[in-house]
Amino acid sequence: MATTTVSNAVAERDNSPSGLIEQYRKDFATVLPTHVNPDQWIRLTSGVLRRNTQLAKVARNNPGSFLSAVLDAARLGLEIGDTYHLVPFGNEVVGIADYTGLIELAYRAGEVAAVKVEVVRERDHFRYDLDTMDRPEHRPDWFTDRGQMIGAYAYAVFKSGVVSQVIIRNKAEIEQVRDFARGSKSGDSAWVKWPDRMWKKTVLRELMKFVPTSAEYRLEMARTTEAAQRVAAAPNMPPGVSAPQDDFIDGDFVSVDEPDDTDWPPVPTPGGEQ
Repeated sequence: MATTTVSNAVAERDNSPSGLIEQYRKDFATVLPTHVNPDQWIRLTSGVLRRNTQLAKVARNNPGSFLSAVLDAARLGLEIGDTYHLVPFGNEVVGIADYTGLIELAYRAGEVAAVKVEVVRERDHFRYDLDTMDRPEHRPDWFTDRGQMIGAYAYAVFKSGVVSQVIIRNKAEIEQVRDFARGSKSGDSAWVKWPDRMWKKTVLRELMKFVPTSAEYRLEMARTTEAAQRVAAAPNMPPGVSAPQDDFIDGDFVSVDEPDDTDWPPVPTPGGEQ
C-alpha cells in the first residue's frame, strides 16, 4: 500500500504543471535568449503556478495550452508573472505579453532610445500637425483635474534621433477596440478596472508594428522554432502544444488581470495612414 501511494504521488508530481516545466527544462533553456538565466526563469515560472491555484488547475486540465504559452514566453525572453502572463481563460491557458513586455522587446532590439506612450485628457494642451511636427506636443498639468480621457498616443525615438510613426487614437477608436474584446464590460475586466492602462496598450500595440523588436529574437528564430517543435513532437507531450508563431506582433496582448482584450479590430490611423 505504501509503495502504491508513493508511486501515485510521484506520477502526480510529474504530471503537474511544475513537473512539466521541469521535464522540459533543457528545451526551455534552448529556446530562451542568451541574456536570460534559464534556472532563474524556470524557478520564477514555477513560483507563479504555486501562487495562482486557478491557473494551476487549468494548466493541469489543459497541459497543451499551458506548455504552448510557456514556450512563447521563453522564446520572447519575457518573465512570466512580470512582463508576460499566463491567463486562465475558460479551460485554456492563454499566454500574453503585457505592454511593459512590448516596450522591453523594443529596447532590447538596440535601435530604440525612448518609447513615449501617454493618455490625453480633455484639459491637456495637445497639438500635432502631421505636416510640420515629428511628434505631438503634449503638456498636461499633472497636479490638477485634467478631465476625462479623450485619446492616447505612442511613438518611439530611435538612437539616430529619428522619430517613428506616431500612433494616435481618439476615444471612439479606442472604445471600438474595447467593445471588440471578449468580456471587456465585466466587473473584473481591466477595461473597467484600469482603463488608462488599456488605452495606452491599444496605441502601444499599434506602434510595435513600426519599430524593431528584439534583434536576438529575429536572428535566432530558426533555432528557437526548431527547439519548440522538438518539444511539441515529444512522444509524451500532451496534445495541443504547438510551436510559437513567427510574428508575435499579430498575437493577442493582455495582462494577467486582462483576460478580455484578445481580439483587435483594424483601426485607421489619423490622416488615412496605415
